[in-house]
Order: sequence, then C-alpha cells, then structure tokens
Amino acid sequence: MTLDKNDRAILHALEADGRLSYAELAERVGLSKTPCWNRVRELEKSKVITAYRAEIDPLQLGLELHAYVQVTLDGRLHAEFEAAVQRHAAILECHATTGQGDYLLHVLVSGIAALDDFLRNVLSRMPGVQRLHTTVATKTIKRRGAVMECAAT
Repeated sequence: MTLDKNDRAILHALEADGRLSYAELAERVGLSKTPCWNRVRELEKSKVITAYRAEIDPLQLGLELHAYVQVTLDGRLHAEFEAAVQRHAAILECHATTGQGDYLLHVLVSGIAALDDFLRNVLSRMPGVQRLHTTVATKTIKRRGAVMECAAT
C-alpha cells in the first residue's frame, strides 16, 4: 500500500494517541470525518494498522526487571522453540537474529529471583536451547519509540 501525506498524518496522530475519536483525528489531519474514517478503515484492512492497545507501566504491576536474553539453539528445533516462546507470557518479544546467537528475547519479570527461576526452569528447558547469554537492564532511557518517526528518516 502506498501511503500519502494524509495517511502518514493519520498514522502519526494515532500512534501518539490511539483513543482519538474520528472527529478529533479528522480535525488534526485536516480532513472531514467520513474520508478520515474511510482512510483508517483502509489502513486497518491493509494491515498497516495492526492493533490498538493501552500502554501499561510494568512497575505499577510489580514487574521491575527487563532482561535481554540471547539464545543459541542446538540443532534444528527452531519451530518447536518458537512455539514454546509464543506460549510464555514473560517473553515480551522474540527476534530471530544473525551473529553468535539465534534469538534475542526481551523478558519482563518481577525481580532477580524471578529471572533466575525463569532462566533455570523455563527458558533453559525449551526445545533445543544450548546456551543463554543474559543482560539485565538497569535503567530505561527510552521506552518504545514511534514507528512513524523511524519512517520519516
């Protein structure tokens, strides 16, 4: 799908505030309500917009520790490992990677004891896991940036 300046303006506005009404959104991007609604529907239909969700502060839920785990697999169990990752809630993200490891996981848990338990009793027992290299985040400098800002560069 080719995006024009109005589509980009809609995406930028919705990424900043996904709760905008169509009237507010239309006003911000300089369109009337119906054409704006039609464009949003088309962006959803073409999977440019994939979801709407609330951003939740993990600290408010007692989830204080972010860890990034590089996983190296032994053998050809990628599909089984990926299926196991999909089933575990503490794994926020999983990326297949190049280089020394096969995957990079972003894990969110309550603290160091929970991370130790997760690494020893869950992740290390997933199909094909040979080696783990874990980095613990000590401070969040920037939380999720805007995709539309990346697209502008």
